[in-house]
Amino acid sequence: MKIAVVYFSKTGKTAEMAREIAAGAESAGAKAALFPLETVTPADIESCEAVVFGTPTYLANACWQMGKWFDEAHAFKLGGKLGAAYATADYAQGGADTAIQNLIGHMLVKGMVVYSGGAACGQPYIHLGAVALKENFEQSRAMFRVFGERIARKAFELFSAGEDVSC
Repeated sequence: MKIAVVYFSKTGKTAEMAREIAAGAESAGAKAALFPLETVTPADIESCEAVVFGTPTYLANACWQMGKWFDEAHAFKLGGKLGAAYATADYAQGGADTAIQNLIGHMLVKGMVVYSGGAACGQPYIHLGAVALKENFEQSRAMFRVFGERIARKAFELFSAGEDVSC
């Protein structure tokens, strides 16, 4: 099972959380690869069953680089893949949830199956996607690892024949 984590990171914080998601996915038995948005190629994504998108939050939205990428990503075959999203933000009311919803909308338009885990897997509850805030950044690492584990388990469940690996 291969999972790609595609992210844009201006300050390095979104990249740090990409590494936590990848570590969590690998702890669940998946192979995870990290791709800064500006370097990812269609070949990088082609063999992956799941793709996680990460964005910093700007003005209560996903970064413009991520929106532009989705607008121009015609060569990327995302349909049928499991998709998930996460965000980093400075403040609790900074709009990280809106940024994640923006990414979810893009994933749905591309034909992806979107996953968050919601409350179905218990705590930590990750309703739309994982969020790391400046005030609790270090404490968020564990939640991001759990998010990566859950995404990997769902990918195994969806794409592995007969294997039951749900929560």
